[in-house]
Amino acid sequence: MPDQTFQSNVPLSPGNQIYLERPQISGLLEKAVQNPVVIVSAGAGYGKTHAVYSFVRTCKALIGWIQLSERDNIGERFWENFISGISLGNPTAAAKLEKIPFPETEREFDRYMSIPEEDTDPDKRYIFVYDDFHLIHNKAVLRFLERSISAPFPNITSIIISRTEPEINLVKLLSKGLLGRIAEEDLRFSRDEMIEYFRIQNIKPSPQTVSAIYHDTEGWAFAIHLAGLSLKNAPPGAGYVPQAMRSNIFKLVESEIVGTVSGELRKFLIKLSLIEHLAPKLLQDIAGEKTLIKEMERIGSFIRFDAYLDAYQIHHLFLDYLRGKQTELSEAERREVYRQAAAWCAKNNQKVEAIGYYEQAGDYGALIDVVETMPAILPNRTARMLLEIMERAPAEIYDQIATAQVIRTGLYLTLEMFDKSREELLAVIAKLEAQPLSPASYRTLTGCYNLLGFIGMNTCSYTRDYDYVHYFEKARYYYEFNKFEVKPPISIIALSSYLCRVNSEEKGEMEKYIGAISASIPYTSVTFGGCVLGMDDLCRGELTFFRGDMSGAEQLLLRARRNARQGNQYETENRALFYLLRVYFAQGNLAAIEDTMKQLEAQLDEQYYLSRFTYHDIVTGWYYAHTGQGDKLAPWLKNDFEESDLNSIVFGLEVLVKAKYYFAERRFPAALAVLESWGTRSSLWDFVLGKVEKKVLEAVCRFRLRDISAAAAALETAYRLARSNALYMPFVEMGKNMRALAAAVLKNNTTAIPAAWLERVRRNASAYARKFFLASAQQQEPETGRKKPGPGGAALSRREKEILSGLSQGLTREEIAGISAISVNTVKSVIRSIYNKLGAVNRADAVRIAASRGLV
Repeated sequence: MPDQTFQSNVPLSPGNQIYLERPQISGLLEKAVQNPVVIVSAGAGYGKTHAVYSFVRTCKALIGWIQLSERDNIGERFWENFISGISLGNPTAAAKLEKIPFPETEREFDRYMSIPEEDTDPDKRYIFVYDDFHLIHNKAVLRFLERSISAPFPNITSIIISRTEPEINLVKLLSKGLLGRIAEEDLRFSRDEMIEYFRIQNIKPSPQTVSAIYHDTEGWAFAIHLAGLSLKNAPPGAGYVPQAMRSNIFKLVESEIVGTVSGELRKFLIKLSLIEHLAPKLLQDIAGEKTLIKEMERIGSFIRFDAYLDAYQIHHLFLDYLRGKQTELSEAERREVYRQAAAWCAKNNQKVEAIGYYEQAGDYGALIDVVETMPAILPNRTARMLLEIMERAPAEIYDQIATAQVIRTGLYLTLEMFDKSREELLAVIAKLEAQPLSPASYRTLTGCYNLLGFIGMNTCSYTRDYDYVHYFEKARYYYEFNKFEVKPPISIIALSSYLCRVNSEEKGEMEKYIGAISASIPYTSVTFGGCVLGMDDLCRGELTFFRGDMSGAEQLLLRARRNARQGNQYETENRALFYLLRVYFAQGNLAAIEDTMKQLEAQLDEQYYLSRFTYHDIVTGWYYAHTGQGDKLAPWLKNDFEESDLNSIVFGLEVLVKAKYYFAERRFPAALAVLESWGTRSSLWDFVLGKVEKKVLEAVCRFRLRDISAAAAALETAYRLARSNALYMPFVEMGKNMRALAAAVLKNNTTAIPAAWLERVRRNASAYARKFFLASAQQQEPETGRKKPGPGGAALSRREKEILSGLSQGLTREEIAGISAISVNTVKSVIRSIYNKLGAVNRADAVRIAASRGLV
């Protein structure tokens, strides 16, 4: 949202370029921009961009101009371009946008929308221009633009400039009369406008010539401009020679533009047609001298400097002409232009664009240098694009660049092509180890053995083969011959939905898994920049938590967090905080809960933790769902249908949070639907811990739906899954819901669950509910709406204290009525009296106040 306000008569481009003021078009646009969206649609050369540009120059509004291109059909490239456009006017907003990925999902779009909500001044008017919209056909980019453009901001107007009808759904705006349109007929020059244009250019054609030109051009702006150039450059008395403008447009470009410039400028212009973003600094690098750029600026409206984009723009038709002349450049000249463009993009954090240019330049060494600054686990879409580039690379590249093969096989791993990755890694290792080794070979072998180790770490969950540590040991061996530094973000390990990635229920299997992780750390932490540090204690802490030992779990998780911090393992630290949060709820430790939430918030400042916003939403989402504060969940976690953008290797935990949210909202069928539908699409439920949590949540959902037999069956399945590993906490953590379910099953136990186990769960779930309720009640003190306490803080009766005690234990009104042998209506009446005497507005508030007074 740019901060710059453009006033009239302020030239925006070098050379004081003159713009024809077209009052008729400006009037149409002024009326159209009263709508939230305006479409300016016409064929090439009708002056769409100039008309809008001339209009916005006179607007008292903050302008954002996004110049689109074919390359913007890659989401990451579009996002870089979008942020670049925003950064010129509002660096603060751009800096915030850089912290989030391309908004392809509900979650990311909601986070994106929060930025204009924070940065947009409601007292100012904003106009966003999306030029060359017809070049966009990628569905994800179109969907983002559709939603962004349709967003309900009353002081924002979006202008779409396109040669064709935009491929987005604006029917809702159209049906409400909120869509403005400027069409080809509106953009045609009138005869009077053409005469005025010639006057500004100091051209004085006869009335007969004016008629002939208008007949030939039919008001087409580009052709009128070319006709004017022909008249201006014609010999005295030659006059205008009528031509078929459209069929001879390139001939006119050749004779009236290119034919009048120097050979150096001609070649320079053809070079510019190879690249997309014509930044001034990049053009200086390509030109080598400023005089060439000054000569280019004198060409006029075919090339203009755009202050919104901080870049030069070439007219489409002129650009098409220049592209047709690219054969005049040598292969070496083309590669040098691509190399210069790539270097500029890499320097300006446009990594996806830089990789594309480096491929065209044939500079795979520089390409790999850029890839090595990106995370080890990439979104599938980006990983596939990079893999296609690596597979197109000439075979000799893999002999010349030591790490090229490691990069490619690493992409196979990211895309879960484990067998393919392992096969290629073993082939590279065999080849290198059969010949004399160089420093580059040592580095390649270090990378290959590390990748083999990580493949084993990912596949052991179903192979049960934990003998992968020797690969990390071999990597450490070769590392000692050529030590090199690995930095974040590539050194940060990405975690899956559960740390103990074990599918088998067999006793001792999780300990084997953790043992292999622990044995790997002395090697990976050295050869891979601290990678995996803290993960062994995190796995132990997770398992200890699931077994119900809160004190032991706390110590392990605190140590995991400390070790992870030392190795910049931000995701490991995040997951340790997640489990610590659950431990502190079980302990009823309010101060520790608040401190843990602050530590989670602090992680948002870690720039190398690229998934920080996603996992912050997930962990805090669990907290809000667990405490009944569903309104505070990130919106993407509350949608009925939302596909995750996480890589499939690390995907899944958000499913559990979404199901818990639906359960807390008493939308039990929706919670069951999430558990079932996502169970077929996620690795979450493949792991034993996930299977247990799923079945426990399913059991309480079915119980709340009064399907006791189905609830008992699900509980029995969960018990069977948990039994061999003594997993206990998922049952207890359901609090009052598990207490009620366990009591119901005990009354008529037809399951194979021992009665003693059910009684133990019922008792501990009740204790959890009491601690949890006190802790969460104290956290939810309302800021407004408090009642005044009764006169003198009236004392509570014995009955009121009895019912208040039940409330503090998380009992329902029905359960309190049963225990106290009174009616539910009587309980309701007593609760209202308690609220009045304490000055409370709800149950949680009453318990918090009572606890502060020592009443419970």
